[in-house]
Amino acid sequence: MSLKKINTVLAAAFILFILWFGTEFILRPETVAPGFGLPGRPSGDGGGFLVIKGIRDVVLALVLGVLLVTGHRRALGWALLVEALAAYGDMATVLAHHGSMATALGVHGLTATLMVVNGLLIMRETRKAAPAPATPAPQLA
Repeated sequence: MSLKKINTVLAAAFILFILWFGTEFILRPETVAPGFGLPGRPSGDGGGFLVIKGIRDVVLALVLGVLLVTGHRRALGWALLVEALAAYGDMATVLAHHGSMATALGVHGLTATLMVVNGLLIMRETRKAAPAPATPAPQLA
């Protein structure tokens, strides 16, 4: 399997995973929130923040999806690298609020790191080939 196909499958998997997870946070935040890794769920009107997290994830997935579908692979690589910061931020949030270390590292940290690897592989795949060295024209004597 070519590097391009592997990168495409990985990117599509990230897009579908992020889209699914975000949609779950919008439609069923009370069910998914415990899996995020924080020790407690917002109470009262604080539950709206879970929906905001879901909307963020859906938008992140759509950006990646548009870049993949339109063939802007280099931009897709950059977007994966930048969007990995959201997952690293989620990891840091869980750790800072005394949440589950296993979830922080095993879900958020691993997801972010795999996104970085996928982004770097796409950047490698799309780098421009170095131009051939110019050779001087033969001199006629």
